Parts: sequence; structure tokens; C-alpha cells
Amino acid sequence: MADKKNYYDVLGVQRNATPDQIKSAYRKLAKQYHPDFHPGDAACAEKFKEINEANETLSDENKRKQYDFELDHPGMGGMGGAGGMGGMGGFEDIISSMFGGFGGFGGRQSAPTRSRGADIEQTIRLSFLDAIKGCSKDISYTRNEPCKSCSGTGAKNGTAYTTCPKCGGSGRIKYQQDTIFGRTIQVGVCTDCNGTGKKITDRCPDCKGAGYTRKQTSFTVKIPAGVDSDSSLRKRGYGQASANGGECGDLYVYFRIEPHKLLVRKDKDLFVTVPISYRTAVAGGKILVPSIDDMIELTIPAGTASGTSFSLRGKGVKTVNGTGSLFVTVEIDIPSRLSREQLKKIDEFEDTVTLKSCSNMHKFSGEVASVYGVNVEKQ
Repeated sequence: MADKKNYYDVLGVQRNATPDQIKSAYRKLAKQYHPDFHPGDAACAEKFKEINEANETLSDENKRKQYDFELDHPGMGGMGGAGGMGGMGGFEDIISSMFGGFGGFGGRQSAPTRSRGADIEQTIRLSFLDAIKGCSKDISYTRNEPCKSCSGTGAKNGTAYTTCPKCGGSGRIKYQQDTIFGRTIQVGVCTDCNGTGKKITDRCPDCKGAGYTRKQTSFTVKIPAGVDSDSSLRKRGYGQASANGGECGDLYVYFRIEPHKLLVRKDKDLFVTVPISYRTAVAGGKILVPSIDDMIELTIPAGTASGTSFSLRGKGVKTVNGTGSLFVTVEIDIPSRLSREQLKKIDEFEDTVTLKSCSNMHKFSGEVASVYGVNVEKQ
């Protein structure tokens, strides 16, 4: 393990992290470094591979125990990396080996180790409204599927195999090594049967003994309403087939959501900025604001300042945790060019409006006078 990074450091979690914390950290990093978001970036691709290796080890209870044992006892046997996990079987295997039980050394035999197939990740593009309302999408990808002819065993008809004579069907072998510190006992995967505990006598003609075939998998996935860019769907057993008849991996579906032209989403709330005329801001009035499905009428009170926000409850995104709000921010649309006649009319209008009638300017004038001794109202 000297040439590998600490898997806990890779995921950015503590040694005592819970399975949920590990899962959360993995999903965040997998989304950040996913190759689909960084096409042609070799560094991101390598980082993504490293993250998957760390997750495959730490998310499996048995693999994590073995990994923790080797962290505490360096030099007691190598980890085979994610997916392989060769070398020692962990502390329980060493204790068991002291009393026999592996590879024909006597005692009870342990069940052969069957590695789990790798997970597959797919990214689906969704429109802004599809993500909010929910939809159905067709998904298609190529994966290693368990061979139906041999039920994933690699043996013809699923029966043409015998018990491995080297490990006695346990799938593991006990090794002894003499060092300057004494004799150490390690338990590793049987190299003759690759941990299956079986020797194939006649290979399956369809998969050539691999136990799986390369096939196109297609189905329709139902996407629930309210999914966001940090959401994912998990379909059990739709990942890669195991190389030795173990459980298939899972399929994780992530979403890349296209932005809306007007609305901005934050969790279950929606935000929109709407321009209003100077007259509407001063005198008040009704305006139409965009929402998920249509336009909503909003009443603007007289004397509304630019940048004022209004909250429309229940007009946000509907999720399993409730429905959010629609926040509308108004900005006064000030004309960029005016004619001389228009400017003259504005001057005439300002002459009819006293400073004291404008509350913000009156307050500002008083503060200026107290600090600088200048009476703005007389200028």
C-alpha cells in the first residue's frame, strides 16, 4: 500500500466515518470529477478512477475491515486495489488460520470469496422543466452481463466444474513467511481458481469461461419530480457482472440540468428578476412574473424601491421535502436616453416634489448634515 494514497484522504473523510458519510463524500467528488464534465482532462480522469477505488473499498464492510487492518499493520500483506482486494483476508482470517480451516490445512472451510461487479455511472441531460416536473427517459449503455447459458459460472451449462483441489473449495490459501520478527501467516486468494473455489472442467461456449458477455442494456428510467444536479438514481444489479459469479454492481444515474432563460433554482426555491417601469415603482400597479407553468400576476405597492423582493409561497419546486417559494426581485428600468423635452419635464416634476416627501433622501440629508455640516435640502 505504500504506492497508494490513503483512501480516507482521497474521499476527505475521517477514519471513523459512517457509511452514509462515505457515500455522501463519494457522490460529491464523483460529480465534481466525472469525465463527462471534463472531456479530455487526463488529470480528472485519473482522480475519478482514484475516487472510485476508494469508494469500492470503504463502502464494502469486509473490504474496509481488511483495509483498516493493513493500515494498522503495514507490511502484513498487500491490498490488491479496488475490485481485487487480494492478499490478506483481514484479522479474522489470520485468527482463523491459526486454528486451521483454509486450503486443505485442516479444520472447517470458509466460503469462497466472490467479488462484487463494478458500478456503472451514466449522466442524463434534463431540461429545467423536466427536472422540476419529472419525466421518463430512455437509457442505453454497454456492460458485462452475467452469461445466461452458464448462470455466470463460466462452466458449460453451469455444471461443468469440480472443487478446486488447491484450496479445497474455500477460494483462499494460507501462506507462511519467515521474517526477522518471526513467522507471519497470511491468507490470500487462490490463484488456481481466482477465489471461486471451483475448477472449470468444460468452459461455457457462449462466454468462453468468463461468466459474462458484453451486451447492450436498454430500458426506460422514470425520473421523479424535483431532481436537482446533485441528485442521483440507483438501479441495483445493472452494473458490471462479477468476474467470478458474484453479485453484479449497480447503475448510478446522474443528471446534468440545463439552465432556464429566466428562472434560477436553489434547492426547492426559484428566483427571478423582473424589470418594472419608474411609474409602476412610484404609483404601484400589477405586473406579470414568470413561474414554472405560466405567468403570475403580482401587485407592486406604491413607492417600491429597486431591488425589493417579494415571496410567493408554494410557487417553487415541489419535492418530497415540501414545496418551495418563488422569489421575485424588481428592478426599476431607467431609460438610457431622453430627449430634451423629456428632460425638461423631469426637471419640472422634481421642482414639484419636495425633498421631505422622499423619505430615503430626507434621511440621507439629515445624516450628511450631522457628519459634514452641509444642508443638502437647501442646495
